[in-house]
Amino acid sequence: MLLGSHVGMSGKEMMLGSVKEAISYGANTFMLYTGAPQNTKRKPVEELRIPEARALMEEQGIERFVVHAPYIINLANAVKPETFEIAVETLASELVRTEKMGSDTLILHPGSHVGEGVDVGIAKIIEGLNEVLAVPGTVNIALETMAGKGSEIGRSFEELARIYDGVKYPERLRVCFDTCHTHDAGYDLVHKYDEVMESFDHIIGKEQIAVFHVNDSKNPCGAGKDRHENFGFGYIGFDALMQVIRDDAFADVPRILETPYVPSATKEKVSYAPYKEEIAMIRSGVFDEGLKERLANDSVR
Repeated sequence: MLLGSHVGMSGKEMMLGSVKEAISYGANTFMLYTGAPQNTKRKPVEELRIPEARALMEEQGIERFVVHAPYIINLANAVKPETFEIAVETLASELVRTEKMGSDTLILHPGSHVGEGVDVGIAKIIEGLNEVLAVPGTVNIALETMAGKGSEIGRSFEELARIYDGVKYPERLRVCFDTCHTHDAGYDLVHKYDEVMESFDHIIGKEQIAVFHVNDSKNPCGAGKDRHENFGFGYIGFDALMQVIRDDAFADVPRILETPYVPSATKEKVSYAPYKEEIAMIRSGVFDEGLKERLANDSVR
């Protein structure tokens, strides 16, 4: 089972610190951003301490990791040409950085049409992807399934399929299947997991899933709000999420946790990463009802 979480990358250690953080959680894969997810400011790739990080990965038997593109990229924006151009330039740069770091998967939010409509938004996404993917490379772009808030594109499998159909280089597209987003978009993973996956297979193809984000949701199915909850503590629940974990059809696909930090029970503005405990719980296969309460207990941190 390839199981890990989002990890940070900052300070002097950069990617080396990311690998150390993943190891501290008991993970055998991980996801990172090549810089702050909210902007395009990036350190030169030569300063990311990639050789040391890769050496530690090899020592620990970690072979694969994935990269997430910054949120600021919006290929679907047809209102502001400068926003679209920045998105294309940034995405092209992230592909190069991802390849140099040694990953073959860059996760991308497809974008928001900002009021121009789905058809216009999808056309702009296709335009941007065609420009970026015209440059040969080894990294695939994994379009993330979205929750459907605002004018997001990717709230349905059909919308993602339309992007595949329009791109000149579909062989370099993949999908990041986010359980919280898919649930919030209206797909019933709790009661109809098999049907949801059969639908995805028919519309896009199961083999296109390159990574799972295994997040629970704070909202009922179809809420369209995108609010992650800790594994097993939300509306999807432990048993339904474990279907994704245990599905042999995706044995070699990384499962990445993006679950929220747990606030301290007594210290204001202090919260704790849940990933070590969540990974252990998932590997045990037994739901731990007291996990969040213990994580919030400052006396045991």
